[in-house]
Amino acid sequence: MELNHRPTGYESVALPLSYTGTRITLSSLNLFLSNTNKPESNLDPNLRARLLKESKNPYRGLRRAVWIALFGSAALGFFIMVTNIIAGDSVSINDLAIQISALLILGFLLFKDRNKQD
Repeated sequence: MELNHRPTGYESVALPLSYTGTRITLSSLNLFLSNTNKPESNLDPNLRARLLKESKNPYRGLRRAVWIALFGSAALGFFIMVTNIIAGDSVSINDLAIQISALLILGFLLFKDRNKQD
């Protein structure tokens, strides 16, 4: 008695125990996966390069905008403190230290987040 190896509309999709199909071994699967070629991309090469760059360094533009805004705020605060000192007003040394450290930290973050190719 020969068994039907392909299911029909009323048979189960599960293969019978006597199925004699091709076995896939781990070595043949690795060979298959290593021989697959990458599909051709329909993207513009410039757009593809920009997307790859963005995937390596996500939200860089947003980060730079935040660093610039915070650095500008620290610089403005430092400028106001210096003008108050020049005008003869008293400025707390702790406040001045906070402004200087904010300028240094945010300046370092801006420098660290710069474009390496420029």
